[in-house]
Amino acid sequence: MTATERLAELGLTLPAVVPPVAAYVPAVRTGNYVYTSGQLPLVDGKLQGTGKVGAGVTQAEAAALARIAGLNALAAAASAAGGLDAIMRIVKVTCFVASDPAFTGQAQVANGASELLIEVLGDAGRHARSAVGMAVLPLDTPVEVELIAEIR
Repeated sequence: MTATERLAELGLTLPAVVPPVAAYVPAVRTGNYVYTSGQLPLVDGKLQGTGKVGAGVTQAEAAALARIAGLNALAAAASAAGGLDAIMRIVKVTCFVASDPAFTGQAQVANGASELLIEVLGDAGRHARSAVGMAVLPLDTPVEVELIAEIR
C-alpha cells in the first residue's frame, strides 16, 4: 500500500502548504533530501491552540497538536519532493514544545507527530528524533515540528 493510500485509509488528506510568515520557505530539496521549516498546528490557516504545555495545555492536547503540525510538515516535504509517494523515509524529526518549567513530557508530546508519520509511511516513517522544551514558540503555539525526509 502506498503512503497516499494509507493516508486516505486514515481519513486524512495532505493540507495545503502553509505559506511562510517571515523570510523562509516551507521546505527545501537538496540532493535526495527534503528539509522542512518548522510547522505549526494550523488548520485552514487557524492556529489550533496556544499556551504552555503543563500550564494550561495538557500533554494529550499538545500531542494532538503535534499530530497536526506533523501532517503539515509532511505536506511541506511532499510539496518539495514531488508528492507524498516520492518520500522514501523520514530520517529525523524535531519537535519543539513550549513548556512550563516543571513539564518533562516532551517526548510524549512529540509522539503525536511520530505516530502519524509511522501510520502514514509504515516502517519508512520510523525516524531519529529530538523533543525539546522551549520557553516560547512563534504565535504562542504549544508545538512546532520540522523533519528531514529522504526522497526518490
